[in-house]
Amino acid sequence: MIDRFELLMALAKERHFGRAAESCGVTQPTLSAGLKQLEEQLGVRLVERGSRFIGFTPEGERALQWARRVIGDVRAMRQEIAGMRKGLSGHLRIAAIPTAMPMLSELTTPFHEKHADVRFTLISASSNEVLRLIENLEADAGVTYLDNDPVGRLKTLPLYKEGYRFITSASAPLGDRASVTWEEIGRVPLCLLTPDMQNRRIVDKQLQEAGHPALPMLEANSTIALLSHVRTGKWASVVAKPLADVFAFPPNIRSIPIEAPEVLHQMGLVVLDREPMTPIVTALMQEARLVAPGLAERI
Repeated sequence: MIDRFELLMALAKERHFGRAAESCGVTQPTLSAGLKQLEEQLGVRLVERGSRFIGFTPEGERALQWARRVIGDVRAMRQEIAGMRKGLSGHLRIAAIPTAMPMLSELTTPFHEKHADVRFTLISASSNEVLRLIENLEADAGVTYLDNDPVGRLKTLPLYKEGYRFITSASAPLGDRASVTWEEIGRVPLCLLTPDMQNRRIVDKQLQEAGHPALPMLEANSTIALLSHVRTGKWASVVAKPLADVFAFPPNIRSIPIEAPEVLHQMGLVVLDREPMTPIVTALMQEARLVAPGLAERI
């Protein structure tokens, strides 16, 4: 049944029979047969079928919730037993919003020094996607905003507060200022992240309250694309301070603090609220508690 639960979760992720089978390393007939056997075991229809995947029945949605719980327990058991024999090892998947990606090294580097056999995968995602990936067991942990979107059934650990900077050329309007206000920024043509990003919604709110609704001249869902435009000196933007600090701007580009008001949003680590947690997630939470005071002080 565990293997069949894995097939069910793969289908929920891919929403396509062929891709789900490929992700599990089986043929499509094998996947279909496994799902049919699961339905026979449970005595209900789980999947709405046609010439293609349609969706899950109400019973299928409920079975999917149980599948995630069972598979999570199985993975935790396997990690714990393996750890008893050879120490902590395995694969740690961390999803983070784009503006938090520069800060992940502050967490992964000391973790790696203590647990050298753990491999990492870092995933850039929107705040909503971070939560979805964790709840679907597609990520083990995430770094996202704690004070905006509700985090659902997740355990949280505050790390630092995200501030914002106005990035522009020294020769452009406001480029010679020691600080700027949101009202002043609202008068400048900007390039910003796309509206599906929480960071963009934060900027939009501040500009709206300052009396200048955001009308960006360029939008991108990639921070690299955004900052590469700013780097030319022909564009201006508002970005999170950690992102501004880590990007290598040429000397003519300035990172200017934004005041009146200074806006800060709480960033933190989120993991599935379950007991017992997997050993890797437990170790990550322990490391996060150690590095959080230093992060909060420096940023």
